[in-house]
Order: sequence, then structure tokens, then C-alpha cells
Amino acid sequence: MTNFSLDPSMLATIGGTFYPTGYSMVMFPDQATAVSVGTELASTLDGSEVLLVTPAAMFAQITPTVSDNDDPLPSAGTEGATVRAYTKLAKEGHHGLLVKTPDEETAERMMQVVRRSPYSMAQRYRMLVIEDL
Repeated sequence: MTNFSLDPSMLATIGGTFYPTGYSMVMFPDQATAVSVGTELASTLDGSEVLLVTPAAMFAQITPTVSDNDDPLPSAGTEGATVRAYTKLAKEGHHGLLVKTPDEETAERMMQVVRRSPYSMAQRYRMLVIEDL
């Protein structure tokens, strides 16, 4: 598990909002739970990238991707609302894990580990779809 760093490939082509296709974001109520689950996922999901998203990283790197997204017209998708939901949780001290989940099987294996701990939100980013997990 490594610390999150925003890569340009994690942004939507139109609008530049955070949209990391092929990844899942899971938010946890505290850092200890996120680190514990992230460590287990890093050893369980062979070859899958697991990134720790701290509140500071959320505010500095992800939140700004929606600053002007709804101006002058609201986005047709939910990516802006999803980032605002992450930001709200981060303001309450929640930490996230961004996990490479390129297919359904990997996403399900990830959730088998995640469901053993309290989590506040889990989303999987697929081409044109943000899926609740």
C-alpha cells in the first residue's frame, strides 16, 4: 500500500473531474481501519494497486477537480456529487483506499475483505458508470 498521488489518467476526459476508471474508492471512518484493510488488500489482491487517500490528499488533489465542474450547467453524470460526498466524509476525518479493480472478480474479492470492517462508502469506477458496492 502506498500514499495516493493523483495521476492525470484518473480524471474524466470531459470536465477533468476525478474519475479513476478501473479503480474502486472505499471510505472508512478512521485511518487505523483504512490502513488495516489496505494492508490486507495489498497482500490479498496480487498485483492490484492499493493507495491510501488521507483527508489532506482528498482536499489537495481530488476535491479541486470539481471546483468549477457545475458552472455554467450541472454535470450530466454523478462524478461531481461523488467527489463532494468523499469531501464531506474527509471533513469528518474519514480516510479512503483507492484500489485497482479492473474486473468484477477483483472488485468482489476486495469487498469480501472490506465488508469485515465498518466502511462509510464504496464506489467502483467503470467506463461511463459509477457503481455502488
